[in-house]
Amino acid sequence: MSKGIIVQKYGGTSVADIARIQNVAKRVVETKRSGYDVVVIVSALGHTTDELIDLALKITTNPPDRELDMLISTGEQVSSALLAMAIDRLGVEAISFTGAQVGIITDNSFTKARIIDINAKRIGEELEKGKIVIVAGFQGVNIKQDITTLGRGGSNLTAVALAKVIDAVMCEMYTDVEGVFTADPRIVKNARKINKLSYEEMFELASLGAQILQPRSIEFAMKFGVPIHVRSSFSKHSGTIISKEVKTMEHIVVSGVALNKDEAKITICDVPDKPGIAAKIFKHLAKENVNVDMIIQNVSRTGSTDLSFTVPAGDLNKTIKVSNSIAGKVGAGDVTVDKDIAKVSIVGIGMRSHSGVAANMFEALADKKINIEMISTSEIKISCVVKKSLGEAAVRAIHDKFKLGKSKR
Repeated sequence: MSKGIIVQKYGGTSVADIARIQNVAKRVVETKRSGYDVVVIVSALGHTTDELIDLALKITTNPPDRELDMLISTGEQVSSALLAMAIDRLGVEAISFTGAQVGIITDNSFTKARIIDINAKRIGEELEKGKIVIVAGFQGVNIKQDITTLGRGGSNLTAVALAKVIDAVMCEMYTDVEGVFTADPRIVKNARKINKLSYEEMFELASLGAQILQPRSIEFAMKFGVPIHVRSSFSKHSGTIISKEVKTMEHIVVSGVALNKDEAKITICDVPDKPGIAAKIFKHLAKENVNVDMIIQNVSRTGSTDLSFTVPAGDLNKTIKVSNSIAGKVGAGDVTVDKDIAKVSIVGIGMRSHSGVAANMFEALADKKINIEMISTSEIKISCVVKKSLGEAAVRAIHDKFKLGKSKR
């Protein structure tokens, strides 16, 4: 009798070449032979998705979103079929499916589709036959049967959504690091692996630049209570468990530090200081699906003010176009752009019940002569915009200030 279903998701680095695919196959088979039914979600091999996008851009600088999804969805189909072959060679039956074949139905938002429904009947039928089921991540199909993709990191969302629908006992996310760390180990040498994180903390860290998991996948897991185990595909060590908040988590004031260098700051100068002007500006940006992050407005002294906000670098060209258009309509002045920024953030549910956290963060930056350009706060996070060239130094200073590193023995 099966111990239950385990969903395992393997990222691009885990299936980057044939040797790594064979390594994943062994790991999957070990899980199956230990008594679990296994559903595997795979990303495309290595940098395949980026390479496919580059091919498209050689054809046109503005490829149609529908055709782009047709193209980039093929990467995951390659890795899922190869993994099925590798598992079969180890003497265990496996079958691979596309997102459409396992009934992942999405809306019509090409390149960033949202899942509407999943009919996992076919997965259940194959598991009952004793097979390992492999699903191409990152993709689904809309009601017109057009292939859609779920946005960057969408294989994480595929894994969490399927884990919920098939009632898996655990959703294991395999990557090239041993879990979630207090900071990027490439920036902070003594960064420490975090054993447990709440959904809220992981969602904030993912949204703020920690690239372990897609924020939407955490949002989904939080909504439906899907337990996640982030671990390395290259070791047998346990990683980071992401689950509901428990009381002991509150004792840790700051769990981690995140850095995002992929943002830009827009400033609309000389905005008339009248009710409703800001609403007009951000309504126009929202219509164009521009994801505005931090906002700051200077105090009006002459009947006008400067309005600054940050956006993802990928939305910059669209944002500049919209901002110039709306600035003219509301009687504002020039629109300026600053690409030389980074956002450094701290996250921790313990911040809810501890005072002085912001002061310590600002002090850490001041000690290193790092100027703060913008500040944003919530119950469990504080974010500061600094010069991009000082971003990594800011992370190290804050990490040291809150003593987040490995203890010295």
